[in-house]
Amino acid sequence: MPQNYFVAGTDTEVGKTYVTAALLASAAVRGLKTAAVKPVASGCEDTAEGLRNADALLLQEAMTLDLPYQQVNPFALEPAIAPHIAAMEAGRRLDLGRMAGVCRGVMSTGADLVLIEGAGGWRTPLGPRAFLSQLPRELNIPVILVVGMQLGCINHALLTAEAIRRDGLPLAGWVANFRSPVPMQRPDENLATLKTLLPAPLLGTLPFDEVADYRRAAEHLDLTPLLGE
Repeated sequence: MPQNYFVAGTDTEVGKTYVTAALLASAAVRGLKTAAVKPVASGCEDTAEGLRNADALLLQEAMTLDLPYQQVNPFALEPAIAPHIAAMEAGRRLDLGRMAGVCRGVMSTGADLVLIEGAGGWRTPLGPRAFLSQLPRELNIPVILVVGMQLGCINHALLTAEAIRRDGLPLAGWVANFRSPVPMQRPDENLATLKTLLPAPLLGTLPFDEVADYRRAAEHLDLTPLLGE
């Protein structure tokens, strides 16, 4: 049975794309067909083919299905700023219905695992009265939470998990991602606290990797809770 998940983060720059790519790589090792969507991305580069985002290109590389860029990243914005501000400056509207339609299209491609990666944190605005958190609600899919392991991560993780639950979605699992070369204080104790308080299984703990090799990170993940094996 196909599995579809929304990948959220406790904040921006916590490694959502790195973890999403690692999850895709881990599934591919199991022989599963995979696909991913980055519905909205700011910080895109203007190329001969149009605006391209490094994160979306990485997902395109990590997935096994061959999907066109526009299907992987339907809303590409040039400035590396909050998406709703970038869209406003570009005179564009971040249409939640269109995002959901693109995601449903990818979810119907026959992939065994489809991951839809968010932008920023859970409540990233799309406009005056719209938030990206409405997308997984519209699609009615569970959430995987990426926790950036740094000072303050417990508060951020618990508040995000609470918001996900209040939005009526299940938290399917979470990934602890150590992104800084400078170790956080008491990492084991912080990890143990999160394992106790977060209402979902830990899918893996990713150690700091200077080159951020998602294939190597995949070796630290256990997809069993997601795939029901």
